Amino acid sequence: MTMASPIPVPMPLAALARRARATVAAIDWHMLTPAEVRRLREFGLDEGVEIEMLQRAGVGGGPLACRIGRMAITFRSHIARAIHVTL
Repeated sequence: MTMASPIPVPMPLAALARRARATVAAIDWHMLTPAEVRRLREFGLDEGVEIEMLQRAGVGGGPLACRIGRMAITFRSHIARAIHVTL
């Protein structure tokens, strides 16, 4: 008898540890403004894209920096909460 591997549970990008890499599982587009949606799509952010947490700004949910491909992008905290990733 073999044990099945655990099913990855998506978590908000904002909860990802520094230097951790993950895959975008889903994006709550309805939580974002049309301008924010356009900006994310211009960066190529969509399900299946790999992302790495680079830096967080202080305590209290400030902006955070991530790497997508070769780009470093800064997200406001509410945008990071709309992006769900799996490890």
